[in-house]
Amino acid sequence: MPITDRRTAGGEGEPLQTRQVVAALLPFVVLIAVVVAWTGPWSTRFAGYVVHKYTVTAGSSIPHGKAVAATFSLTPFIAGTAILTAWVVIMLALRPTGREVAQVFRRSFSQMWGALLVGVFIFGLAFVFNFAGLGNSLAYGFSRIGKPFILLAPILGWIGVALSGSNTSTNALFGGFQLTIGRLLNFPVTLLPTLNSVGAEVGKPVAPQTASVGVSTSRYVRNEGTVIRHNMAWTLVLLGYLVVIGLVFYEVAPQAFR
Repeated sequence: MPITDRRTAGGEGEPLQTRQVVAALLPFVVLIAVVVAWTGPWSTRFAGYVVHKYTVTAGSSIPHGKAVAATFSLTPFIAGTAILTAWVVIMLALRPTGREVAQVFRRSFSQMWGALLVGVFIFGLAFVFNFAGLGNSLAYGFSRIGKPFILLAPILGWIGVALSGSNTSTNALFGGFQLTIGRLLNFPVTLLPTLNSVGAEVGKPVAPQTASVGVSTSRYVRNEGTVIRHNMAWTLVLLGYLVVIGLVFYEVAPQAFR
């Protein structure tokens, strides 16, 4: 009779395979559980706890003489801290060796260092742009276009995310700018910021930062341009569709954005 290897026929191999599957899924389960528990509606006081606020006030040119404030809130328990906590829990559960952790950090930094720099520089630019009067000056210039500016609002969001790779960064950079233009042109107050944000999301597939993260575990590492070129036409189609939606809402149901 043929001899059956128990490791491949219900012996040691089966429990080993099960442990590997559990180890592979555990980080995702822990991450989801920690973030949901940390940021749910029941945790607003904890996650939103502000240790200190740093505020600088200045005069705004649009509208003339109105005081504006630039505020930085030190909130150490926001969602980013939840992800860090999830990482610590995963490390305690899986117990990787120091060599494995160092290898992961080296590979991750090699793949992500550009994206890390982009986030820092874009938010720095956004604060200077908004609170040094650049945003208001640019908004005043664009407002001279008049009502047709609604065609450009989602395009600016698309351009912003193509440069920064982040919807959040794009909103930080152009959100106030779009809001100011809307006020100058008497648009529904949330229409242009909404088009800016959705336009940014449409542009995510061609954002270098997003492409870099997306291909980090594939054969397209250092060849993100191929992915971006493939996605470009589709994002332009969706962008055109978004422009049409914006026009329809403005002409037919502007009250939806009031």
